[in-house]
Amino acid sequence: MTVLITDTTVRDAHQSLIATRMRTRDMLPIAEDLDKVGFFSLEVWGGATFDSCIRFLNEDPWDRLIALRKKVKNTRLQMLLRGQNVVGYRHYGDDVVREFIRLAVKNGIDVFRIFDALNDVRNMELAIKVSKDYGAHVQGAICYTISPVHTVASFADMASELEGLGCDSICIKDMAGLIAPRDVVELVTAIKERVKIPVDIHSHCTSGMAPMSYYAAVTAGADILDTAFSAFGWGTSQPPTESVVAAFKNTPYDTGLDLELLHRIGEYFAVLSAKYRPLFSAETTRPNINVLLHQIPGGMLSNLVSQLREQNQMDKFGEVLAEVPRVRAEMGYPPLVTPTSQVVGIQSVLNVLSGERYKRTTQEVKNYLLGLYGRPPGEIDEELKRMVVGDEKPITVRPGELIEPSLEKLREDGDKMGIIHKEEDLITYALYPQVAVKFLRGELKEEVIPSLAAVDSSASAQIDFPREFSIDVDGEVFDVKVSSVSGKAIDVEKSSKPKDTPDGSVVAPMQGMILSVNVKGGDEVNAGDVVAMIEAMKMRNEVFAPHSGVVKEIFAYEGEIVNNGDVIMVVS
Repeated sequence: MTVLITDTTVRDAHQSLIATRMRTRDMLPIAEDLDKVGFFSLEVWGGATFDSCIRFLNEDPWDRLIALRKKVKNTRLQMLLRGQNVVGYRHYGDDVVREFIRLAVKNGIDVFRIFDALNDVRNMELAIKVSKDYGAHVQGAICYTISPVHTVASFADMASELEGLGCDSICIKDMAGLIAPRDVVELVTAIKERVKIPVDIHSHCTSGMAPMSYYAAVTAGADILDTAFSAFGWGTSQPPTESVVAAFKNTPYDTGLDLELLHRIGEYFAVLSAKYRPLFSAETTRPNINVLLHQIPGGMLSNLVSQLREQNQMDKFGEVLAEVPRVRAEMGYPPLVTPTSQVVGIQSVLNVLSGERYKRTTQEVKNYLLGLYGRPPGEIDEELKRMVVGDEKPITVRPGELIEPSLEKLREDGDKMGIIHKEEDLITYALYPQVAVKFLRGELKEEVIPSLAAVDSSASAQIDFPREFSIDVDGEVFDVKVSSVSGKAIDVEKSSKPKDTPDGSVVAPMQGMILSVNVKGGDEVNAGDVVAMIEAMKMRNEVFAPHSGVVKEIFAYEGEIVNNGDVIMVVS
């Protein structure tokens, strides 16, 4: 039996290791060689790449797909689709799901790997049907996790249900690298007994077991393996493509792929990885068996590290890792995969940084407890429900049924703002309304890693990425933005922020972007009112009035990046 390979280097690999920061211009030079290998598919899109393109790289994700399609003419291009979440962090209306899939196929996607974070098949049904209607290969994914409520039998039942919905293949999506060789044999055997379609194994080297589990899975009948070129493999990424192909050489499972070509491609990525070296961290590049306790997947782990560094709280990393399984159990054991990994992850961070568990909760946690993400796998802790949602009852229908169509209204709004230049822009706006407006207006700039300029001298690598500091000069506070372009352009502007923290201050609970300021000067507010919303770690976080009073002065604006402890407003 020939084993097929899906290579993930330009999607999940760099998402897992360097928080999805690989640029399109670094993918294109090697794309034609990747096309020559003979992979089952190249995973190049979806997941967090869509968000990261516009948020950090100032790239249009649709342009990335189109550019790769022009280079890759013979190999299937694959994306990861989060079912009703599409490529966002919440459910979208059915009209958004349909239009996104239509445009993804139009621009080059051949294979949709579709999953739901809670393994709630109701949230996958529409995406599966629409993808099939457009002639795509649909790979139904099972989010593998370990908990008292997840069993081999339940996973096999789900595989059978997905085949019944028309899926062309099944993926065992082991996002945290938890599956052991013995367990993967049992699971693959059970699924193969229930379905006739191919089975793909997707795992990560987070625990170090993935290469052994891959071999065991193949002996049990697995048909496809997910790998990444070694420079972007290992750690919290996939097992290395070159090594997996070499391991099966001259065996009944020989992939038939050319090792010399793989070596040449691997050398390209090895050189490229040096460019991104500042983004690799010890936490994401070495195996850690502790993942079997916290079950944090690679993409979530790299983002947790990044976010804690931004909060200047890396010393709390160990506490956050210990808090994650506690929160997960209390929330009914959701698999830790986007978006539930972010829901659980940021709540764990809030619990640790605030010093009091559930003193602050995100809107996403409330939505999860009310069933707006889908059906939780297990029972939710009653005390948690009481603290967060009180007597509100969770929904029992498919969440997507409660979401009104939105595209026509968004089209009208987008046209008024002048941000819709092509049909894909409407979907970008629908998925990320706050960030997309600035991106589509050309107001965002590419994030530049300090050492990248020395390696990549192209003009596009030199785009300004401000580094912000507050400087006290003789009692006056200034915001200073230091540009990285050729050591030039220092922009200094007087800050409107107060030097000290006045009485009645409402302060930012963490570093993030102001999504909204819900009040204006002179408004009366009550203690506990939501006066602003901050986005951090891709989740929305409410900012509450600490006491009743009148809004005296507002110091923040929508779209501003604030630091932990910054004064947002004063309520007197």
